[in-house]
Amino acid sequence: MDRGLKNITDAELLNRYSEGEESAFRELVSRYKNSLYAFLSQFLNRRDLVEDVFQETFLQLYTSRHSFDASRPLRPWLFTIAANKAKDALRKSQRNAAVPIGTMVEETEEMSFGDMLNVLSSDDTMPYDNMERDETAARVNRIIADMPEGLREILILAYFQKFSYKQMAEILSIPIGTVKSRLHTAVGRFAKDWKASLGSNGNDSTES
Repeated sequence: MDRGLKNITDAELLNRYSEGEESAFRELVSRYKNSLYAFLSQFLNRRDLVEDVFQETFLQLYTSRHSFDASRPLRPWLFTIAANKAKDALRKSQRNAAVPIGTMVEETEEMSFGDMLNVLSSDDTMPYDNMERDETAARVNRIIADMPEGLREILILAYFQKFSYKQMAEILSIPIGTVKSRLHTAVGRFAKDWKASLGSNGNDSTES
């Protein structure tokens, strides 16, 4: 049955899941786990927060599935949830206020919380870190991690996740003009910090 789900649209998968087909939800997790995990890893730069927000994002998809507009693509909606939860996690971590993930869903749903957590944390679906270890990748990650939250977020969405201006405007709830100006600022900031990082490494000369 799972093989037959591979060619089904996101909207149909969510619809099937809403009707109780658990395998449809598993396919959605499998379809987006890697890109979502990569986004959260770069944005949060903290493994403990990444794990929590990754799970919370799909749990929110689970609880909000009936409100999804099937005429619109799922991916921007999913990343909107992830971006909002990631920012919430950063703010909560600064206050050392942890919220148990088990409080997020009701056991009365057709798929129990235990089943849901198994889907999100099983070895088959959870994409554990396989970050590149070379110095260039490490330097890029350090620079991005040190950028202000708003610039870091839009740079990752644009260049790593390949969202359009319109999609980023929807995800971040800002006008397209603001998206463009913020992205321009982010690129300029990255270029300046990249140049500075090369200078701080003496005669190191990484080419792109």
